[in-house]
Amino acid sequence: MKKETTLILNHTQIEHKIRRIAFQIYENNIEEKEIVLAGIARSGYIFAEKLKECLENISPIRIILCEVTVNKKKPLDIVKTSLEEEQYNNKSIIMVDDVLNSGATLIYGIKHFLNVPLKKLQTAVLVDRSHKRYPIKADFKGISLSTSLSERVKVSLKGEYKAELL
Repeated sequence: MKKETTLILNHTQIEHKIRRIAFQIYENNIEEKEIVLAGIARSGYIFAEKLKECLENISPIRIILCEVTVNKKKPLDIVKTSLEEEQYNNKSIIMVDDVLNSGATLIYGIKHFLNVPLKKLQTAVLVDRSHKRYPIKADFKGISLSTSLSERVKVSLKGEYKAELL
């Protein structure tokens, strides 16, 4: 038996969420000359790219993109980033992911950045599922969603954007 799929956000709604989150990031970092958008590999990084594009259209802040790779099956493995430590030292960082589920991916990604002094560390997600097992919250979020633990949220940010509950 095939599981029912429910559309949570369509293409236009996701574009609106990206724009709103970009404005919130700008408002909360208005004094910064540059910020780092650190996207969790794959969907989180694509979301960070979309935020960067929008931020560059609405603000004078220089946006530096960073891809963060966390082994979700073994989160204590070394976290890899596309930037060297000196490139985010004393900067404001926004950790970006598509879906905040338990908080594990974000917390282990954030842990990596705590090896150097930072100005500010914030988080941005498109969908916050509120199943946190770790003390992490989304500073910027597109939508909060109450789901059961057996349900999955799938976000597609290529072609026709959509977020679905599976």
